Amino acid sequence: MKLGIDLQTQPSIISFSRRALPLLGAGLLCVATSVHASSALLASSERLKQLSVEELLALEVTSVSRTPESLAEAAAAIRVITRDEITRSGATSIPEALRLAPNLQVAQANASQWAISARGFNNVLANKLLVMIDGRTVYTPLYAGVFWDVQDTLLEDVDRIEIVRGPGGTLWGANAVNGVINITTRTAAQTQGLFVEADVGTELRALGGIRYGGELSPDLHYRVYAKAFDRDDTRLVDGASAADGWDSRQGGFRMDWEREATTLTLQSDLYSTRPDPDGNAPVDADGGNVLGRWQHVVSDTSDFQLQVYFDRTRRDFGNGFAEKLDTYDLDWQHRFQLSPRQQIVWGLGARRMHHEVRNLPLFQFRPPDETLDLYSVFVQDEITVIPERLRLTLGTKIEHNDYTGYEHQPSGRLSWTPSPRQTIWGAISRASRTPARIDRDFYLNLTPQIGLIAGGDFQSEDLLAYEIGWRLQPGAGLSLSLSGFYNEYDNLRSVEPGPPPLFVPLTFGNGVRGETYGIEAAATYEVTDAWRLRGGYTFFDKHLSVKPGSQDLNDASVESNDPQNQVVIQSLVDLTSALQLDAVVRYVDALPDPHVPSYVAVDLRVAWNLGRQVELSLVGQNLFAERHLEFVPSSPSAREIERSVYGRIAWRL
Repeated sequence: MKLGIDLQTQPSIISFSRRALPLLGAGLLCVATSVHASSALLASSERLKQLSVEELLALEVTSVSRTPESLAEAAAAIRVITRDEITRSGATSIPEALRLAPNLQVAQANASQWAISARGFNNVLANKLLVMIDGRTVYTPLYAGVFWDVQDTLLEDVDRIEIVRGPGGTLWGANAVNGVINITTRTAAQTQGLFVEADVGTELRALGGIRYGGELSPDLHYRVYAKAFDRDDTRLVDGASAADGWDSRQGGFRMDWEREATTLTLQSDLYSTRPDPDGNAPVDADGGNVLGRWQHVVSDTSDFQLQVYFDRTRRDFGNGFAEKLDTYDLDWQHRFQLSPRQQIVWGLGARRMHHEVRNLPLFQFRPPDETLDLYSVFVQDEITVIPERLRLTLGTKIEHNDYTGYEHQPSGRLSWTPSPRQTIWGAISRASRTPARIDRDFYLNLTPQIGLIAGGDFQSEDLLAYEIGWRLQPGAGLSLSLSGFYNEYDNLRSVEPGPPPLFVPLTFGNGVRGETYGIEAAATYEVTDAWRLRGGYTFFDKHLSVKPGSQDLNDASVESNDPQNQVVIQSLVDLTSALQLDAVVRYVDALPDPHVPSYVAVDLRVAWNLGRQVELSLVGQNLFAERHLEFVPSSPSAREIERSVYGRIAWRL
């Protein structure tokens, strides 16, 4: 017997709201009549599009230590997906762009659902990966994961995606257990002028986007954007349509004011989307967010940042069940130099989540309305043991949540740079996945008198992780990285039977433990000035077992479905100054349970640039087979992802 709760795809549990939000489209067309573009910004943008290996390794990342540091020296397994790589992959959504990270598990389950994780435990309800968009955590307390069908933006405006594999709880808190994805968009000053795109194809039936950026003063820039798409159905295994097509609309703005050492940012997004994962009735989802950030540089060794945001999501599942989540978040961070060899980063955080559900007689969340508060403090001490050679970083985060009280997530990292072209690092970290509402407050009734599932006393899932890595640039145009990890998990979720004779109600417990280990390799190679290769290989293995005293009805087998081997290669070729030929090849090993055969997927893109203003491209996705399985959730039935072709025109002015 396997018992799994799939909130996203159960027609009796989840779907979204059809209320459409106004999307600024008319206003965009009006302001677009006064187009102005800065030639200096255009030149800078073009310069950053194609980074050499040396420039890529010098690229500053912030996800590892919350402060800018070069990618080459970061003491973590980190991959940066650049804007140029996203554009030239032909990706049309954030999940598709994440496929470029060779060490992430990214699988499409149906037209609108994705299973995304790092270092295992992959599922459409994966709950051990923290995802941020411009500093805003996209998280639902319903199941401690991410609804990927409402995470979107104009990909043209994405600056980079930083992906850290391994625990990040010391800096980012609960649920940064197996990794952190940090999506950063460009500033308003970097997106001046008009951008318009239109895509038409087979599976991506239509996609349109428009963005205009302007200048209100030399210090104040803005942009506004709108985006909409319509995606076709996937297929059932017998070839019939799954009737799970998906359409969405989104818009927003961003303003940046920068003067001397101070930067102020205000940005907002609104969306309305209608995924239909089970093919019975569309789930209606709408929402929006507004974020403000104040950054100030005191000196070369000191700066601080204050960020606040409000996020509202509403989902009507079309069957009587609905939910609404309001999130209020405040985050403060301060960096300063304690001594010439010691840098301190510390911060405070507070988050309030008010979650409301409309229950059904069959299944319920009790209480239906819940307010969850999260408070945290973190400190990290970076010690230079030997200048330009050896660094020791120690830190911890202390969080208080309403379910389990205080959680401690310490880590220690050591980085050795024996030469300017190589870095060796190691880390020991502890991280926790704190309970979600489904772990504590979910009830499922057989009859009004007999409950099948009842909320229990579920505690946090714990991880102790050991990592080691090596980053090397053996010669001009070539960079290599290799990392290994061993993870020990305890208190993983189990399904415990009730007392005899009925053995109900079932409760969620912490009766599973286990270990995972793996190797991750990645490389970037400039074959010639006009041809670049990037890619990597991952080996992953997992062993879970039932703890003494537990009677887990799933026998430690329901947590996830992960491939043992995975390979991703991206090829970028400039045939001429105006003609590009690009490819992405992915091999994904078989998934064990439910079984999904291994597959090879190939994406090709041909693009023709008519000067700097117009780009025409033709993209083919999943070209190796007419259709294939990638992931089978617990519900609905298996869906196959089809081969697709689309054409695109982009205009930048």
